[in-house]
Amino acid sequence: MNIVYPFIFFLLTVSKTVFVNSAPVTFNTALPVAKGEYLARQQYIINQSGTDQSQLNRARTGKTVVTVLGYGISSKLALFGVLPFHNNSLDFTAMNGQRNTRKASGVGDTTLFARYIMLKEHQLGRNFQLAPFAGIKAPTGADDKRDASGLLPPSVQPGSGAWSSLAGIISTFQTLNYQIDTQLSYQLNNKTNAFQAGDIARLDGSFQYRAWPGTLTGKVSGFLYAVIETSLIHQQNNKINGINDGNSGASRLFLTPGIQYVTRRWIIESAIQIPLIQNLNGTGLENNYIARISGRFNF
Repeated sequence: MNIVYPFIFFLLTVSKTVFVNSAPVTFNTALPVAKGEYLARQQYIINQSGTDQSQLNRARTGKTVVTVLGYGISSKLALFGVLPFHNNSLDFTAMNGQRNTRKASGVGDTTLFARYIMLKEHQLGRNFQLAPFAGIKAPTGADDKRDASGLLPPSVQPGSGAWSSLAGIISTFQTLNYQIDTQLSYQLNNKTNAFQAGDIARLDGSFQYRAWPGTLTGKVSGFLYAVIETSLIHQQNNKINGINDGNSGASRLFLTPGIQYVTRRWIIESAIQIPLIQNLNGTGLENNYIARISGRFNF
């Protein structure tokens, strides 16, 4: 199962306020994108799976470059587009004992969504914001790539071939020393040909603490934040010809330590998602880790 969901990689933000904003690494934030400003993010992600309960001894590697562009329509409303480029490979042991590899690369599915800040509460040295979001995932990636063995499986294809919709709500509580973000979201996946990926529900939390400088004195050009995040992700069974695939779907809990260097106009960051609990169905493939490095810029 590929759990690099497009909205897993969204953002975000460095805005024009008295705060220098940190942000979650693996999901969204409720902080605004200033009116008339653009936000860009470039992210490189390695998603490694390799603990296989079947005799195939499968190992899947997904390497993805994600490009995000956001625009502030107003102080409350922002629009975003997310375009991934995937390089996927699946290694397995064939019946003759030989080790085989099936792979594909290409542009993935494009995600477009809007986020609206419905609640703002500001106090001296702190603020709270609540923002719902909703959007679609368009099937811009190929889902019919083939190799010498025939049609590649969905886990290798760069695209899903299906239109999907997503929605959720995010909250951000911010002080001068730390920030707390939470997100609840759902992605509804539709059918393409005979295959339908399972819907995805997730609950995320992030705590970002300013590790340096310890005291805000004088002029400082940047800030170092320590980040810890959790993600509880549940995906329903895939369906083939309308029948549940008993070897798909899972519930996973990830712990994600990370680090950010934050300035008023850009952020560089790195984090690694470590699976703590994986409740798989049948011979579903376990995740080993998801590592990422990224940069964000607003202009």
